[in-house]
Amino acid sequence: MFLLGFEFNGDTLIVIPIGMVWLIVTVLFLIYGFLYFICNKYAWLVGLIAVIVSQILIFYFWKDAKFGTIPNLIILIVALVSLGSYLLHSEFTSRVKIDFSENNSLSTDILTENDIAHLPMVVQKYLHYNKSVGQLKVKNFRAEFVGGMRSKPKDEYMNLQSIQYNFYQKPSRYFYMTTSKMGLPSTGLHLYQNRTATFKVKLLNWFKVVDAKGDKMNQAETVTLLNDMCFIAPATLIDSRLTWETINDTTVKAIFKNGNINVSAVLYFNAKGELINFISNDRFDTDGKKYVSYPWATPVEDYRIINGYLLPSKAKLIYQRPDGDFTYGELEYKSVKYNLTNIED
Repeated sequence: MFLLGFEFNGDTLIVIPIGMVWLIVTVLFLIYGFLYFICNKYAWLVGLIAVIVSQILIFYFWKDAKFGTIPNLIILIVALVSLGSYLLHSEFTSRVKIDFSENNSLSTDILTENDIAHLPMVVQKYLHYNKSVGQLKVKNFRAEFVGGMRSKPKDEYMNLQSIQYNFYQKPSRYFYMTTSKMGLPSTGLHLYQNRTATFKVKLLNWFKVVDAKGDKMNQAETVTLLNDMCFIAPATLIDSRLTWETINDTTVKAIFKNGNINVSAVLYFNAKGELINFISNDRFDTDGKKYVSYPWATPVEDYRIINGYLLPSKAKLIYQRPDGDFTYGELEYKSVKYNLTNIED
């Protein structure tokens, strides 16, 4: 019987039948396959252990087992991609957890008529329409989306899934998305905290294809935060950092100031009181290398009850370029939860 021995200072500590070691490796691969299938976040760890032990055996019996290196290499790549996803998601969750510990004292009293009395009439009508009045004020939310994104007008949409957390005592926004590019998995991470924003996308979860940061990125993400306030958490429109200009009966301008950053958008409502579009000139189109200023529009539709609020369930993301509108994203809610006390997996 073939035996595998492990020695230390010339003394054999363990002697294991080779067949038993192969059985252990097989079991590890089966466990890895199961964990990968159920999307367990630690599947990569079992996969790496299985590959390492398997490859040691292959080197030990190289003449007969060398072709086992090929499937090991494939599994190694898959496991490393999963590890990259785990590291990015850990960065996302660690930032969110910090905000839950430091950004959780904002009042959650009931939103009343007195709270909204200073707002333009069309905004007051909107807050009644979406059922914000009479419910708790919003200090944070967690949202999940599905949809598609693309980088060029002629590209096919890449399927997207995302998780997002926003906080409003000290405005912050964390957006984690998974998608694919050229058939390869990739992960995107928007982080906005203390008026500082970054956006990165990593192909295969390791290779950066977008790395955006700086003053223009900070401004752009402040616009996105304002957009979220308008569509996902309209109860936050009473925020003292917001000022308003009435344009006509169905159109207003919102100006949001976060520290030294000032952004604005024009909000368009219909006769029912629905907010149907948001257009800002302050959000830059960027690939992380160049920043171009185009009007950014997010028309919405299909208002329906989502966790007690009447909200638009579908949105388009559009840059109004000189050569025509470029719709680079389409999103749809999966869920929205408000005033959480801790992060949810």
